[in-house]
Amino acid sequence: MSQQGAALQNYNNELVKCIEELCQKREELCRQIQQEEDEKQRLQGEVRQLTEKLARVNENLARKIASRNEFDRTIAETEAAYLKILESSQTLLNVLKREAGNLSKAAAQDQKNTMGRRNHGEEENRERTRGNFA
Repeated sequence: MSQQGAALQNYNNELVKCIEELCQKREELCRQIQQEEDEKQRLQGEVRQLTEKLARVNENLARKIASRNEFDRTIAETEAAYLKILESSQTLLNVLKREAGNLSKAAAQDQKNTMGRRNHGEEENRERTRGNFA
């Protein structure tokens, strides 16, 4: 019976040893679980902060895009108005050149007519003067 008692004592010792090992493994697992829960909490805090930061960045980005679109619209309208001014200036220049040409032709014609009358008048004066001396 002492052999059975010794065997029972060995089984008991092994059983206690196994239970102690399981308890150690459980404690290690509990420690790992706590570390991962702490990491999870830290990461959730970072996600929350990053989510808030992302929301702020998105709001700023939306405002800046709206401002850029307003700049684009203003630039496009200004360029279109400037092109109309250029076209009007070109048209005005063409009209001015044409009118200046017409005025120059009219002035030349008037001068030619005036010169013709003046020459005609000088010839009449010469003939009268000749007639008076003759």
